[in-house]
Amino acid sequence: MLRFCSLGSGSSGNATLVEGLPSDGRSPTRLLIDCGLGPRQLAARMALRGLSPGDLDAVFVTHEHSDHVAGVLALQRHFGVAVWASAGTWEHVSARAATRPVCHMAQPGVAIQVGGLCLRPFTVPHDASEPLQLVVGDGRHCIGILTDLGEPTDAVAQALQACDALLLETNHDPDLLAASAYPPWLQRRIAGPRGHLANRQAADLLERCRHSALRHVVAAHLSVRNNRPDLALAALAGALSPGVVGGTRLSVADAQVGCDWIEID
Repeated sequence: MLRFCSLGSGSSGNATLVEGLPSDGRSPTRLLIDCGLGPRQLAARMALRGLSPGDLDAVFVTHEHSDHVAGVLALQRHFGVAVWASAGTWEHVSARAATRPVCHMAQPGVAIQVGGLCLRPFTVPHDASEPLQLVVGDGRHCIGILTDLGEPTDAVAQALQACDALLLETNHDPDLLAASAYPPWLQRRIAGPRGHLANRQAADLLERCRHSALRHVVAAHLSVRNNRPDLALAALAGALSPGVVGGTRLSVADAQVGCDWIEID
C-alpha cells in the first residue's frame, strides 16, 4: 500500500510524507518531501500521523526556498536522515551550515530507489536554482508532487501522466492577487512564468493529466491572502469530466495542518 499526507503546505512551511507499506512483510519506507518546518513543529505534526522524525528513511528537497528547507539541516544533524537534492539546490542549502553536509545528488529523469519507493525527479520552471518536483511510486501506484512552478509546461504534464494521486499547487486566484496589498513587483513574480500556479493553470494541467484511475487530487500551497479553498476546488472540479470527477476525490492541504493520510491500494 502507498499512502501520503501533508504536514503543512504554504509559505509558513511545506512538508509531505509518503509511506510505502509492502504486502510481503518487509519494513515500510518513509520519505519526507521538503522540510520547511522546525524540529519541534515537524515532530509534533508527525506525531499526529503516528510517526516521528527518527522513522524517516530519506528527505527529498525540491528547492532551496526557506519554506521548503528551514528544518532540513537540523533534521539531518539530529537523525542522520539521508538527503537528496539537485546540485544547485544543495549549494544554497549547505551554505547555511558550518561544515558542508552530505547530500545525494538528484538529477531530472534519473530514478532514485529509496527502500521500496522509486523517486522520479523532473524539472519545473521556478525562480530557484535547479528546482525539481517528484513522482513517487511503489511499483503498483504512484503519487505526483507538484508545487512551486510558474507555468504547466508540456514536460511537467508528461511527467505526471498515469499518477494515481496528485498533490497539486493551486496557489492564487488572479483577481484576488491583483486586488491584494502585495507590491506590483511581488505580484509580477508570483504570476510570472517562474512563480506559482494560478487556480486556472492548475486546472489546465489537471485536464491534461486526468484519467479514469486518478483517485485523489489535493489542492496545495494555497496563498492565505490571495486564494480560497472553494475557488481552488471549483477550478479543479471544472477540469474533471463528469465521468471522472465522481471517481476522483478532491481535497485541500491546509497551510498549517496539511491533510491526513490518503491511502492508495
